[in-house]
Amino acid sequence: MQDTQTNDESTDPSQIGATGTGVGATGDGAAGPEGGRLVGSDRVLAVLKELARYPDGVGLDELTRVIGSPKPTVHRALGALRRAGLADQDDSSRYVLGDEFLRMAFAHHEARPEHVRVRPVLEALAHRFGETAHYAVLDGREVVYRAKVDPPTGAVRLTSTIGGRNPAHSTGVGKVLLAQELTSLAEVRAWIGDVPPERRTPRTLCTAADLHTALGAAAVQGYACDDQENETGVHCLALPVYLTSPTAPSGAVSISALAYRTPLTALVDALDEIRALLGPLARPHS
Repeated sequence: MQDTQTNDESTDPSQIGATGTGVGATGDGAAGPEGGRLVGSDRVLAVLKELARYPDGVGLDELTRVIGSPKPTVHRALGALRRAGLADQDDSSRYVLGDEFLRMAFAHHEARPEHVRVRPVLEALAHRFGETAHYAVLDGREVVYRAKVDPPTGAVRLTSTIGGRNPAHSTGVGKVLLAQELTSLAEVRAWIGDVPPERRTPRTLCTAADLHTALGAAAVQGYACDDQENETGVHCLALPVYLTSPTAPSGAVSISALAYRTPLTALVDALDEIRALLGPLARPHS
């Protein structure tokens, strides 16, 4: 596709940001979207990041307004990005992320196992609360634990293992993930089918009505609890996380605590802090 502008330069992408050369090193000191001064490679990166906000493409005038740099400067940055394959123009001459950028991003994403990406969060949660943190995914009627971090101190620890399984209906991670899939009583009944849920403890929710109520609360609140429903003396609070999709949770993170040591109310009261530790992993985005 042909660029609709004619004042592009032939800057080598490898020289982006070099002192006195490269795209953006014009000394105009324009302000970026957050009010900072953008020079050299900073400006190119600002343009690249802004392009990611427009999956349907963005025109040069709009991009110039948002970036806050002169149009020729923004256009030079786009030219360098296009030559590197990191940006492109569609049939309407709107700028979009380039295929090479998407190829690199997806290749990098697929090469990073989920447990590697979520482990720093689990370590932070285990350190903060002195309890075990898990990452688990839904597999039919069960959850599978993909990662686990024990607390740094404490003589009593949970016996859960990576690769281990538990019933979805009796765990916090299972309920918070089922809440995304089973939104009506009829769907819960169909999920249960002819096989009654296992009653792991006297507190396990085993009827369709009780489970539907719990899943509805989880969907509204954005978290689910297991109040000694899977194992007597152990409860947990779980939240969905978005590692592989911006809209559908890939799994859930939980803090599993010994009831005598950390009351469930203490975990619920710390919900905002837990979400802050999870950061962008806890938030779906469009």
